[in-house]
Amino acid sequence: MTAGQAAGAETAAEPLLLRERHDGVCTLTLNRPAQYNALNEALLDALQAALDALAGDAETRVVVLAGRGQAFSAGHDLKEMRSRPDQAYYAALFDKCSRMMLSLLRLPQPVIARVHGMATAAGCQLVATCDLAVASREARFGASGINVGLFCMTPGVALARNLRRKDAFEMTSTGDLIDAERAREIGLVNRTVAPEALDEAVAALAGRILDKSGAAIAAGKRVFYQQLELGLAEAYALAGREMACNMMFDDAAEGIDAFIAKRPPQWRHR
Repeated sequence: MTAGQAAGAETAAEPLLLRERHDGVCTLTLNRPAQYNALNEALLDALQAALDALAGDAETRVVVLAGRGQAFSAGHDLKEMRSRPDQAYYAALFDKCSRMMLSLLRLPQPVIARVHGMATAAGCQLVATCDLAVASREARFGASGINVGLFCMTPGVALARNLRRKDAFEMTSTGDLIDAERAREIGLVNRTVAPEALDEAVAALAGRILDKSGAAIAAGKRVFYQQLELGLAEAYALAGREMACNMMFDDAAEGIDAFIAKRPPQWRHR
C-alpha cells in the first residue's frame, strides 16, 4: 500500500479531525493518535477546512486546539514526506502548512492550544501560532527537525515571533526538548498545570474570553497581529484609528455605560 492509499484508508476509518462545540467553544482535536498526530496532508486539509468554516461561524467565540492520544503533535509526517522525494512537492506541502498557520492567526476567534505530551517541530509551531496555550506539566516541546538534518525553518517563523531571539534559535539549532515550565518561562505557553487540571484550566481561560464582547475581541485580535508587522509610529497610527472605530461599537457604549453605572455589561455581540 502506498502512503496515499494508507492515508485514504486511515481517513475512511475515522475522521482525522474531531470537532465538538459547546457553549460557544469549538474544540478541534487532532485524531491520528497512532502517529502522534503527525500532520499529514489529509490532516492539514481537514484543519484548513475547519478553520475556513469557523471564520464565518458567529456561534463560536473561542477555539481550542487539542490532540488525541499520547501527544499533541509530533509535527509533519516524515514517512509521507519521504515517499515523495520531490522539491516541488515539498514546497507545495510547506505552503499548505503555512496557509493553515496563517488561518489560525486570521481567525476572528481566539485560539487556545491545549497541550499534553509532545509538541515537536510543526507541532511546536502550532502551539506558537495559537493565540494562547495551556500545557500539562508533563508536556514537552522541541523544534526537533535538526535532529534528522532538517532545520525547522517554518516553525522558526512562529517561534521567533513568540520567544526571545536567542531562545528561539537555541530550540531550532539544537533540537533539544524543553519541559513545560521552561516553555512558560520563555513565552511559548501562558500557563502550566497538573495533567488532571488541564481541561479545567483551558475551560477557565476560555470562560474569561467568553465573558467579554465578541466584537471587541475579534477586532482586537486582528489589530494585535497587524501592528506587530509595522514600525512603532505606524503601529500607533493603526491602533488609534481602530480604537476610534471600536469606540463606535454598541458594546463599547454598553460597556462604558455599565462601568459608570456600576453594573455588569449586557453585551449585544457575544
